Amino acid sequence: MSLIVLGLSSFLIALSGALVPGPLFTLTVSESARRGASTGPLIILGHGILEVLIVVLVLSGLSPFLTRDTTRHVVSLAGGGMLIVMGILLIRDIPKTRLDLSSGKQGKGVNLIVTGILGSITNPYWVIWWATIGLGYLVSSLRFGIMGVIIFFLGHISADLAWYSLVSYAVSKGKRIMGEKGYHAVLLFCGVFLIFFGAWFIKAA
Repeated sequence: MSLIVLGLSSFLIALSGALVPGPLFTLTVSESARRGASTGPLIILGHGILEVLIVVLVLSGLSPFLTRDTTRHVVSLAGGGMLIVMGILLIRDIPKTRLDLSSGKQGKGVNLIVTGILGSITNPYWVIWWATIGLGYLVSSLRFGIMGVIIFFLGHISADLAWYSLVSYAVSKGKRIMGEKGYHAVLLFCGVFLIFFGAWFIKAA
């Protein structure tokens, strides 16, 4: 895996996760109608701060352990398996997945950066992702040293920022930038990519 492949695959895998509606998506939609297009980027800023802390904490205490071949094999197998399962479930659920951009209730204002942090912590999928796929990527990126970790993280957070900025802009302008069919097409692409990359992850273990 080269640094370019690492960055691109990190972006696409993170995008496939961001596309699935969850707490952050709901919060972004509900706040964007009132606060405007800056809502998404600010929420992802909070989300990114939390993820930087996760990466630093993991690497600071577990770096020697994560670089062992045995650890890399086990984590790669677990992460690859999770990617394949996620891809299958993503494709299976496409017909019933809706891109709901309705504004919902407009409550009192909250700090959007804090919202991004709390919305991430309360999402079980986020915890599972970092315990499996995220950890697997950290192990793989360590082959390139600190630059690999930086490229992995930039690819990852760029996907979240791109998607939530688009959603926030669409809601704030009161129109759909991406229709239902387009949304489903992106989900299908991401699902196929997850399965493919999961298989590659296992093969490379």
